[in-house]
Amino acid sequence: MRRRFGQSLRIGLAAHGVALVRTGRMFGGEPLALAERHGELSAPDGIVSALNAVFADDLAPAGWPVTVVLADDLVRLWQVPPPPGASRLGDLEAAAALRFQHLFGGALADWRLSADWDAARPFLAAAVPASLLAQLESAARSHRFHLVEVVPQFVAAMNAWRRERRPGAWFGLVQGGVLSLAAYEGRSLAAVRTAVIPEGADRDWLEAHVAREALRVGVGRPERLQLCGSAPAGWASSAGRLKFACTLFENDEEQGWTELARLARTGSTA
Repeated sequence: MRRRFGQSLRIGLAAHGVALVRTGRMFGGEPLALAERHGELSAPDGIVSALNAVFADDLAPAGWPVTVVLADDLVRLWQVPPPPGASRLGDLEAAAALRFQHLFGGALADWRLSADWDAARPFLAAAVPASLLAQLESAARSHRFHLVEVVPQFVAAMNAWRRERRPGAWFGLVQGGVLSLAAYEGRSLAAVRTAVIPEGADRDWLEAHVAREALRVGVGRPERLQLCGSAPAGWASSAGRLKFACTLFENDEEQGWTELARLARTGSTA
């Protein structure tokens, strides 16, 4: 597959399939969905096999930079309060490991940890199964592409829209029938919460859900909710009965993008 200057590939990886999207920052290049494969990827070599099938369709990625976006159900995301007096990275890593064990059970031995390390305020941590990363690294060697980043979808979305977040706003992602919320207290991230969206969920459901999550987290309701992904158009408004506005950054579902292709595209600036 011939690569033009500025082009790159993005792989969306979920438990039920994989998608490949090409992006490019130069010459007004629009993102293009190239291939998609469905099937259970939980087998020991399921990811490698799925990528082999994708790249077999005259889509050889040798030499291409590749970003992999992981569906959030493949990873673990959690907020870590730094321990009092923390001064070393080891202190923060220990706090993250203890919090992981408390929230999810088990140790971090089989996971690869990364985080926005901060000794002064709570920070976001993410863990990816080590076996999943090993398969991606194996595929990169086999197909000779450059694995530049492996990122959870919610983190990719947060990074992409970081500059657009307004004071007093929460951020959210709708993908695959799940709403993930980043609850803020002032400028600080207070918690990340996820919930399955019930069928037919309207603005009333959204307002009640946000109110419940604010109580659970122990922060005030937001002045605004800023959403990306495939959020229902009916959720958007200037204000609701609970006095928060809702802004939709995008809706790729209306543009014909599949769920897996939207996953791959998440975080792309092209």
